[in-house]
Amino acid sequence: MFTRPRFLTSAAVAVVAAATLAGCASDDASATDPLEVTDPWVTTATPEDMMSAAFATLTNTTDADITIVAATSDVSPEIQLHEVVDGAMQEKDGGFVVPAGESLVLEPGGLHLMLIGLPEAVVAGDAVDFRLELADGGTVAFTATAKDFDGANEDYGDEG
Repeated sequence: MFTRPRFLTSAAVAVVAAATLAGCASDDASATDPLEVTDPWVTTATPEDMMSAAFATLTNTTDADITIVAATSDVSPEIQLHEVVDGAMQEKDGGFVVPAGESLVLEPGGLHLMLIGLPEAVVAGDAVDFRLELADGGTVAFTATAKDFDGANEDYGDEG
């Protein structure tokens, strides 16, 4: 007589626990980053130039356009979103837009993150952490590995 209610109580607790865990699993899936960052890398920087640039492929995993409005990193006091137009580097007005379900490539001679005024050298093999700030208030973090690179012959004007 007493064993049956205990069994039913245990079964009810098990069902509630399973439902709760299933809810947690769906929460984890929705917590994924809206941008997938692949092949991230950053150029080395010598004490003479103290600038660097970061590159990667950014894939929008959502069904809405995503705009990157800023980037930060502990290694640089200032990061600008840049583009190269007719061989001249300039800040990208309006940020980087990654269309829904598509990819945007940050590459030498094109769109890139420009690290300015580095307080220390960045040497090949260093891991540099970045955080992209999105127009909707979200952020996406990634780590890029420093690589030697001679440059894409952009004109940096007075920013050297």
